[in-house]
Amino acid sequence: MQPLVSIITPMYNSEKFILKTINSVVNQTYSNWELLLIDDGSTDNTIKIVEDFKQKYSNITLLQNPTNLGAAQSRNKGILEAKGDYIAFLDADDLWKPNKLDLQIQFMQTHNCDVSFSSYEQIDENGKPLNKLVQAIPKLTYNKYLKTNYIGNLTGMYNAKTLGKITSPDLRKRQDWLLWLAAIKKSSKPALGIQESLAYYRVRQNSISSNKIELLKYNYLVYKKGLGFSTIKSLYRMFIFLWEHFMVKSKLIVPTEKK
Repeated sequence: MQPLVSIITPMYNSEKFILKTINSVVNQTYSNWELLLIDDGSTDNTIKIVEDFKQKYSNITLLQNPTNLGAAQSRNKGILEAKGDYIAFLDADDLWKPNKLDLQIQFMQTHNCDVSFSSYEQIDENGKPLNKLVQAIPKLTYNKYLKTNYIGNLTGMYNAKTLGKITSPDLRKRQDWLLWLAAIKKSSKPALGIQESLAYYRVRQNSISSNKIELLKYNYLVYKKGLGFSTIKSLYRMFIFLWEHFMVKSKLIVPTEKK
């Protein structure tokens, strides 16, 4: 029997994208999954769209926060409710390719790894290709991952049977980096990267990810608040981060053929 995969998707005013995101799960070639959608106080039609899917699919669950709590607490709520052998993440504006779960589960079982991730492609707000591929590095140790965030959260998956449920600290941004750091640290093995592109990451104009200065602040908080490093050590790690990010990681973003 196929292992159960729990998919965690936090949502906030996601009516523009959530239908296609859910469809990218529903259309998976892998059938044994559950989708936990956590609404974080949406005021648009997000919940109505999800309710329509719930009527058709018994393996789709809607959880609702009493107030807006942020992505970290929303993801953690889903993780704690998850029943799966594996836990995966998909944000409310991103998309999976149809064979994503099939290939990733096969890969993890074949290589006996606890944490895996994959390459992915970038699209714009309207879903048009930006003709950029973010390549996954084949092997990722804790020390290497401490230098910069190499895992696209929409591609990450961990084995909850071997590692237990791993949640993320309550940071507004980059909490996924800390979650994967904790998962790799808990495992006795490095995370493994699938070279094939299995997902589409939506680049949005007004997101925190597009604000480089704001993002640097959250990267610093990963070291200072998330990992409890001293101010001096956090600043030192930031120098390493900047070198790794611009001199190494940036080379993993390569052009693809125009479609």
